Amino acid sequence: MSGFSLDLPKTEEIKKEVEKELAPTPEEVQGIQTAVREKGDQIMQIDLDSLTERREFVQAIETFGADTIQKSQSKNSILQTRMGDFSKAGGESGDVARGLEELSIKMRDLDPSGLDFTKTGLLGKVFNPVRRYFERYKTADEEIAGIIKSLDKGKAVLKNDNVTLEIEQATMREVTKEMMQKIELGTQLDTYLSNEVENAKASGQDPEKIKFVQEEILFPLRQRIMDFQQLLAVNQQGIIAMEIIRKNNLELIRGVDRAETVTVSALRVAVTVAGALYHQKIVLDKINMLNETTNQM
Repeated sequence: MSGFSLDLPKTEEIKKEVEKELAPTPEEVQGIQTAVREKGDQIMQIDLDSLTERREFVQAIETFGADTIQKSQSKNSILQTRMGDFSKAGGESGDVARGLEELSIKMRDLDPSGLDFTKTGLLGKVFNPVRRYFERYKTADEEIAGIIKSLDKGKAVLKNDNVTLEIEQATMREVTKEMMQKIELGTQLDTYLSNEVENAKASGQDPEKIKFVQEEILFPLRQRIMDFQQLLAVNQQGIIAMEIIRKNNLELIRGVDRAETVTVSALRVAVTVAGALYHQKIVLDKINMLNETTNQM
């Protein structure tokens, strides 16, 4: 079981991987740039005398990405109640981790490689270490079977958790990708309108329109972008946390598989070999005793 480890995957590596996967593609960025120019021109051409048109633009900015924010908040609320259970099941204090630790201790305790088959003398006859070892093994073998049974149950739980985590991750990634697109759109629109406002100031255009764009459009737009960025950080941390737990669960599942297919089998083979060698030694001792008697005769 030397290959088993509870070391967590590196958070920074997962974060970079998540950011790369969820970043808008070049095609999406190009589509956003086209939309920004179209929407920006519409805003700059607003008719300030039309109260309906003014309200329409203000409402569009205030509700920008509201559905995405709602989905993100809803998903984070659900995850907050479940992440503790996921982490507990696959963590160091979980049943599987404890079972693997107990199994490892039992394996070390029953390792026959440290058994002295050549022990002789009075103590060796009275307290036969080999006989005591096999008696201990028979008792421990039942305990090992119980640990393996418990590990199988724990492995099934971890597999189910990972299926759920993958589904939750997929949903969270979709929401986060959508949010990153909104941030890209909002940031580019901010830049575009800021440039248009500066150009309007330089050319001496209507100061009322400039004031409207700055106060009613750009200011709430920047506030909305900040909201997106904060939620984006929360979502990314959620995805990273799920990925760490999922990978940790996979390591535990592999540890259980190795324990069942390799470690326990290796112990039983070792015990069988130890028993065979012990009986071989008894036979050789009897033969040597017979040879000595023959020689004396």
